[in-house]
Amino acid sequence: MEEKMEFIVTAMEKAPVYIISDNIITSLGFGTQANIDKISDGQTGVQCHNDASIYPTPVWVSKITASNLSPAAAQLSSPEKYTKLEQIFLLSVAEALQQTSVDITSKDTLIIIASTKGNINLLGDPGNFSSDRVQLGTMAEQIQSYFKNPNKPLVVCNACISGVLALDVAKRLLRKNKYKNIIVTGGDLVTEFTVSGFQSFKAMSDAPCKPYDKNRSGINLGEGAGTMILSTEKPSSKNNIITIEGGASSNDANHISGPSRTGDGLFNAIRKALNDANCLSSEMDYLSMHGTATPYNDEMESKALGLADLLHVPMNSLKGYIGHTLGAAGIIESIVAVHSLKNNSLYSSLGFEEHGVTLPVNIITRNEKKQLQKCLKTASGFGGCNAAVVFAKQNIKSEQG
Repeated sequence: MEEKMEFIVTAMEKAPVYIISDNIITSLGFGTQANIDKISDGQTGVQCHNDASIYPTPVWVSKITASNLSPAAAQLSSPEKYTKLEQIFLLSVAEALQQTSVDITSKDTLIIIASTKGNINLLGDPGNFSSDRVQLGTMAEQIQSYFKNPNKPLVVCNACISGVLALDVAKRLLRKNKYKNIIVTGGDLVTEFTVSGFQSFKAMSDAPCKPYDKNRSGINLGEGAGTMILSTEKPSSKNNIITIEGGASSNDANHISGPSRTGDGLFNAIRKALNDANCLSSEMDYLSMHGTATPYNDEMESKALGLADLLHVPMNSLKGYIGHTLGAAGIIESIVAVHSLKNNSLYSSLGFEEHGVTLPVNIITRNEKKQLQKCLKTASGFGGCNAAVVFAKQNIKSEQG
């Protein structure tokens, strides 16, 4: 099967795309390290919430509480001018920027925002905000204006692959030298709209989710934001530099909500991403999968991995820790994957107990240290959309004097 993954790559050298900074905000904490520490400790932000504003009966979701957000948002200029989601976006981008010398006011810097629903909580009752704030473009302009960025922000909205797709779009723009730096940020909220929608599909779990497990019963929604800053300029660090090597997307067009039963759509995205990265399936050391814990999604992923000769590669889903954060998921989970590469650390797939998909995927059941060089991150969503990106660690030895 290895021959299936060999494809002709153009002779044109592909410019490196470096990951120079990141930030995560979820129910587990504010900051990348805070989230990774909780994941490493096996802690979850998924809890049973009895909140009539999101659903008339208790639901298991991962939410950022006002008691945690309000003190953090106080550092923003005029935080009352921004919605809850906009505040989370601003905090995430600002913290990621602090780790870099990137000039966000430069025309060489673009902001890409990934979200599935944006300020959907304003629908019907915008409160103190204008009614057009519910539109993704208007929300994006709030982020752009706050940071005084001169470029029109780019919005990527394609169901649950939005975050991963946004990273791939950024990679393409940087390779074409359209910009020197791109700030990719993704975010979504747990709202009445989203909870009701997934409940109508009977896709919500009435307990903490169990990706790939025999007894999985559905998803837990989550909210948060993730920010990744990409650059064509090589960072000054001499060790553990991470690059985006390749990426691709596909659509299996199977059903408005159900994924392909054969896994061919996700396989095509994986195949094209590996081709773009000029590497083979045998080079992958770790898989960060979508793993929503719905019966169809997890089964489809196992079949796609079988087609791609990736069944043997250690894999996990992070949904058990932070829930399904929709447009933020692909970015947040990519950030954790990047730090897994940096630290040679694999984290267990929380909630998994008993194998529950047709093919023998290699679920990570306990944290472990392992030499890691390359990682594949995937995502799949409503409408049959699929996306994949390949990350790689560049081991650069310090020069001898």
